[in-house]
Parts: sequence; C-alpha cells; structure tokens
Amino acid sequence: MSLIKKIYNKFQPFYPLPANDPAYVNCSEVRGDDDIFRKIGKTILFSDQATCQLYTGHRGVGKSTELLRLEDYLKKDGCFVVYFPATEGDIDEIDAQYTDILLACTRNILEKLKEYASPNPLLNWLQSRYTELKDLALSDVEFEKLSIEAQIQVFSKLTTSLRRIPSSRETIRKQVDNYSVSLIEALNEFIEDAQHKLPNDQSKIVVIADNLDRIIPLEKGNDRTSHEEIFLDYSSQLTALNCHVVYTVPISLAYSSQATELRNIYATPQVLPMIMVKNRDNKPYSQGLDKLKEVIEKRVHLVDSTIDIDTQIFDSQDSRIELCSMTGGHVRELMLLMQSVMRYIDDFPITTRIVRRAVSDARDSTYRNAVSSEEWQKLAEVSLSKSIPNDEDYRSLLFRRCVLEYREFDGEGNPVRWYDVHPVIEGTPEFQSALRDLTNSEHSAVSGQ
Repeated sequence: MSLIKKIYNKFQPFYPLPANDPAYVNCSEVRGDDDIFRKIGKTILFSDQATCQLYTGHRGVGKSTELLRLEDYLKKDGCFVVYFPATEGDIDEIDAQYTDILLACTRNILEKLKEYASPNPLLNWLQSRYTELKDLALSDVEFEKLSIEAQIQVFSKLTTSLRRIPSSRETIRKQVDNYSVSLIEALNEFIEDAQHKLPNDQSKIVVIADNLDRIIPLEKGNDRTSHEEIFLDYSSQLTALNCHVVYTVPISLAYSSQATELRNIYATPQVLPMIMVKNRDNKPYSQGLDKLKEVIEKRVHLVDSTIDIDTQIFDSQDSRIELCSMTGGHVRELMLLMQSVMRYIDDFPITTRIVRRAVSDARDSTYRNAVSSEEWQKLAEVSLSKSIPNDEDYRSLLFRRCVLEYREFDGEGNPVRWYDVHPVIEGTPEFQSALRDLTNSEHSAVSGQ
C-alpha cells in the first residue's frame, strides 16, 4: 500500500510541473513540432517593441507547465518575468470581464516590481477612485493615512473582491472601465520606471497571464460570447501595456469566425495540441504512446528507478497501451486515470479489467453527461471527417474536450491540424448509435447514386 500511495501522489492532475522538473517529458515531436521557446520566446527576445501574444490549447493539455518553462527560459535570457495563474487569486472564471484581467495584471506587476519603481502613479490613480470604492470595506482608514504597503495591498483587496464577492463586481468594474485609460497610463509609467531601474542584465519585462483559457463563454448576443468581448472588443486595453505580454485564451476562440481579427491584433495564437495516440486512419500511433509511457515511467522512477512499467506497474504492455490510448493524448486525463486505477487496487500490477473499470467510470460520470442529445450526431461527423466546421456548436465541443485537436506532418514536413472524438466518449452507446446511423446514411447515399 505504501508503494501505491507514493506513486499515486506522483500523478497529481491539477499541479503544473515547475521548470526543470525531473518528471518533465518533451512531447513536441508528437505534437506537430510545437515549441514554445521558438514561437513565443524568440518573438519576445528578438523584438525591440512590446509584443502581445496568445497561447491556447485544451485545458489540462500542459499549457501551464510549458509557460513555467517559458518563464525560466526568458529569465535565463535576461528578462524580468511576472507570471501569475489568474484564476487562483484574481479572476472568477465563471464571470470575467476585461476589467478583471487589467486589474489582475496591475496587481501582479505592482507586487513583483515595487522594489524597483515608485508605486506613486498607481497609488495616485487608486486614491482618485477611493471615494467610490470605500463602501467595499477595503479599509476603515482614509487612503492617504495608510502606509505605502497598505495602499499597495488595496489592489489585492480589489481583485479578491472581484473573485469572491459578486456584489462588489459592478462597482469595481465601473471604476476600472470608466478610468481604464488613466489606469493604463499610470501602469505604463510604473513599468517604464521599473525598466530603467532593473539590473542591466534584465533588459525586458514580460507578463504571463495564465489560466484565462478557463473563462466560461457567456452569450452576449449577435452570435458573440464573452470571449470575443474580452479579447477582441477590448483588445486595445489588453494590448496597451508597455511590456511584453502573453495571455492564455480559450481554444474555441482561436478557431472562431474571428480568427483573422485575432491575427490582426495579436498575431496567430500559438496552440498546444494533444499528444497523438492514433493517426487519422484510427491506427495506433506508437511514437505518441511511447511518450505517454515515458510520462508514466519518469514519475514512477522518482519513487523507485528499478521498476519496470509493463510488468510491475501494469500486468502487460497491452494494459498500459489501453490506458494511454483512452486518454486521447490528454496529459491531465492520464494523471486522472492513473490515480483512478490505483484506487481500485491494493497492490500492483494494474490489469486490463481495472483499466476498463476506470475508463467506464470516467465515461459514465463525466463525459456522457457533457454531451447533449443533439450533439451525438455532430460527434459522429467529426469522427468520420476528422475535421470541424467553423460553427459555434463544434467550438463548444472543442472547449469541453469532447473533441480533441491533433497535429501531424504531411508529406512535405508541414504540420497538419485534425480533430477526433475523445476516446472515452467513443465507447458510449449514444455515440456508437449515431456513428452507425451516419455510416449507414452515407452508404445509402452512395448506393443510390
């Protein structure tokens, strides 16, 4: 039991790996040669002007781990990096607006750079808004009587209120929205001051706002959601910071009808796809499965480096391959399934029967409920075509990880994007029925020609 417990805790699904962690596995070759250093890092390092870039991918695919690696890479190349996971301390993902992101950036930049620059521009802005905000019980003391540190902490109280106290949101957002121009001017003055006072070996300031891809889309009318409102309608505010910025965004936004507008504003969003576990002909992709084996192996070997994965952790290679295949190449799903199978056993190895039990639980308790009755037909279409139409219904399936994105290389060595249904969903009776109906319909259409 002690061995199971030790290994179980090496598969934490909700904690990204820090940079240079020994459990990290580079999967770029089975993700269409994705490389965050080349695509985002070098854009920052090469550019003399401030840049604003977008990074996306399915939730749980490994974006935060890659962004922490990017933070380390940029620091080693002379950048001062302000990384923050927005939904952990600043933003409510269920109800978010651009004002929340702007305020979160302000709080984190101020907190990380206050030792290098005078906070006065930002504190003056806050003092001028304090009369309207005082009813939020930020402090019983008049603003000018607070210490400098206490004044700085008011920004933290504002973001905490935004995240935890819905009744306070309208008041805070109104002040930030009405006076966003002066807030950005104050923030840029602070950033410029810090830039001049940073050590000579830190030439660029970079802000990485993680977890914004978790923001839930809210309908705003005219076929637009809060995603378009935040990142397009208020893009002038989000791109106005006088430093390099990387925002994570929902994957559905990257493939919306507004993709060209996104490119015009931010350049093309960089996407972290799934690890390929099968190809477009539905045949197992051994290179991807080997990478997932390596992910398991590295974590197990942190407990005991002598353990053989396919004989001591699993009862056979087939059992391990079946579990890896059912993840769809989704790293968090791998963590969740590994923990799930270990809860069913008192001792290793893990059998195929246990793998199938854990997959069945995930199917019935989660994925089956994520699909509405009218969506099974759409999933069947994706399964056959390996593509998705430019339609909000399909983008919603992508956002919910019912449909997964992959990239592989064509005959000329260029990465090609394609899609497939999550393997766990493929085992549901509803999907199998929809797939049979669609296949029979296509055969009938061909026969009638």
